[in-house]
Amino acid sequence: MLKGLYTAYTGMINEQHRMDTLTNNLANASTVGYKKEGATSQSFDSVLTVKIKDATAGRHMAQRIGSNNPGVKIGENYTDFTQGSFRVTGNTFDLALAGEGFFAIEFTNKAGETSTMYTRGGQFTLNTEGYLVTEDGDYVLDTQNRRIRLNTLQDAKIDENGRITQNGTNVATIQVADFEDYNYLEKYGETYYRPIEGARLTRGDALIKSGYLEMANVQIVSEMVNLIAITRAYESNQKIIQTYDGSLEIAATQLGRV
Repeated sequence: MLKGLYTAYTGMINEQHRMDTLTNNLANASTVGYKKEGATSQSFDSVLTVKIKDATAGRHMAQRIGSNNPGVKIGENYTDFTQGSFRVTGNTFDLALAGEGFFAIEFTNKAGETSTMYTRGGQFTLNTEGYLVTEDGDYVLDTQNRRIRLNTLQDAKIDENGRITQNGTNVATIQVADFEDYNYLEKYGETYYRPIEGARLTRGDALIKSGYLEMANVQIVSEMVNLIAITRAYESNQKIIQTYDGSLEIAATQLGRV
């Protein structure tokens, strides 16, 4: 059995995974608050246990006792939390975070279950009842984890500390939360994050900029360069398989006659 075929095959699976991650970044290059993702890979270790249906090793790649599979193993994806550029909108309720932290959002799923999500996307608005909500209608929370309700007939101002004032009176303070370790954040959708077991919530030190939006931290030119490199790597692995296929054909149809 030619192990080179499996080496090339795992290489193609890995490049396909990288391509999926990269194209998702490009598709969200204009999404407010989106943080780009990256893919990792690692070489196969010596396998000492049976691993059936291990998605990280590629589909249909059963690994049995005593075998040493060559090639690439798909690693974990990671999120790049570096700050994106700011776009001026002039809208009071368009908010951007300058520094580390997240807005706290009361999220309700399709089953009606409510939980707290965190996001960098600050494209907020007031609904008909005067509540400060996201574009999807989820409620923005204050420092007491309460919904923020404003008087729709009065102008509002939001300072860098998140204090909302109307008619000279402090109405509410927008919550800016942060986490000690972002590895304990799980991505939900495109711009939401939810803490998993082990996450430690802290107070964010980011300043709130009213009238601005933080755009995605995706560099389109860099992503396009990576796209070309991934395509070339995929084609190289594909060529290896074609070469092995030609060699096997010769071995089966010509050398066998001798």
